[in-house]
Amino acid sequence: MISNRMKNLHPYVPGEQPKDRVYIKLNANENPYPPDAKVVQAVSDFVKNNPMRLALYPDPDSLELHAAIAEMLNKTGGVLCNAEVSGEETGPSEKDRIPFKVTSDMIYSGNGSDEVLSFVFYAFFDSGKKLVLPEFTYSFYPVYAGFYDIATDIVPMKKDWSLDTDEMLLRAKRNGSGLIFANPNAPSGIGLGRAQVREMLKRADSDRIFVVDEAYCDFGGESCIPLLEEFKNLVIVRTFSKSLCGAGLRLGYIVASPEIVNYVTTVKNSLNHFPIDAVAQCAGVAACRNPAYYCGCAKKVVAEREKFQDFLKENGWDFIPSKTNFVLAKKPGVSGEKVYEEIKRQGILVRHFSTKGIEDYVRITIGTEEQMNALKTAMKMI
Repeated sequence: MISNRMKNLHPYVPGEQPKDRVYIKLNANENPYPPDAKVVQAVSDFVKNNPMRLALYPDPDSLELHAAIAEMLNKTGGVLCNAEVSGEETGPSEKDRIPFKVTSDMIYSGNGSDEVLSFVFYAFFDSGKKLVLPEFTYSFYPVYAGFYDIATDIVPMKKDWSLDTDEMLLRAKRNGSGLIFANPNAPSGIGLGRAQVREMLKRADSDRIFVVDEAYCDFGGESCIPLLEEFKNLVIVRTFSKSLCGAGLRLGYIVASPEIVNYVTTVKNSLNHFPIDAVAQCAGVAACRNPAYYCGCAKKVVAEREKFQDFLKENGWDFIPSKTNFVLAKKPGVSGEKVYEEIKRQGILVRHFSTKGIEDYVRITIGTEEQMNALKTAMKMI
C-alpha cells in the first residue's frame, strides 16, 4: 500500500508539551521573552484595519519581509548579543560588521527554518551521494535525508565535543557531496569561529553547496555572513524562532547569493507558492524593524546562561560551555533520564535524549532569571 519512500522516514520528535499541569518550559530552545510590543501592535492593526487581506492570498515572494531582514542584518551584523544599542538605534560590533550590503535578493524566507532546510536539501543534496553529518547535530538533518532518500555518512565528534572538520571535509570530497552543520552546534552548544569556517570553505569543493545553520548564532556565535562575498557556494540558514522571539510565527530564511536564492525559490514554487501567511509576514517585518528590543533579549539570555554555567560548576555538574541559548549538562553518577524526571517532578521541563553518547545529559534552555532560579532550586535537590 505505501511507497518505498515511506520506509526511510523517521519523523522528527519535538520537545514534549504535556497538558497535565502548567510547566516552566525549558526543553525546546524557545525564547523566554515575548515579541516586541511593536510587533503585537502591528499584527493587531493589520487584522483590524485590513480584514480583507485575510481573505486574499499573501505576497508569495515576501518582498517586504526580505527587505526588512536584509536591513536588520546590516544594522546588527547578524549577532544580536554583540550589537551596539543606543535607545532604539543599533549598530554592529566591529568584529561582526558585514563588509558589504546585504540586499533583499540575497534573502529567501519560508515557513520556519525547518521548511527552508527541507528546500535546501531538495535543491542541493543528491540521493546518490552520501551526505556528511556530524555524529550529534540538529535532528531534522537525518529526517530530511530519509525523506529525500539521501544516504548519510556520520562523522564522530572529537573528544572535546567539537566538530572533526578535517574528517568532514575528507569524506565530503570522497563522496562528492556538499556539507551542512549547525554553528554553533546543537546539542553541544560549541561554535566554530568565522576564520575556521573560512578555512573549511577554502578546502571544500567550490562546486558543492556548503550550508551553515546559524539558528543560535545571535547568542554568541560568529556569523559567516561576511564570507558570502568570497564564497558563492555558501548558504546561511537562520530563524525567527530563537533570538527573535517568534517560534509561534514559523519564520525562517537563508542568506546566500541571488543565484542560490533563485534555486530555492524554484523549489518553493514547485511545492507551496504561499508558504508564509500575511499575518506572519506583517509580524516578521515589524520585528526586523525594531532590532534593539531583540538585542536586549539576547543579551539577557547570554547573561543568564553565564550565571547558570557558574552555578553548574559550583554544584558539581558537568557541562559543555555553550555559545547558544541552551546548555548540555549532566550530574555525575545520575542518569540523564533520572535528572529529567526529577526536574519534571518539580514542574520544569528540560530535554533528555536517549541517543547513545548523550544519554546521560539533559539539554536545558536558558529562561528568565525567575525561571532559572526555580530550576536551580530543583537541581539542588538531585
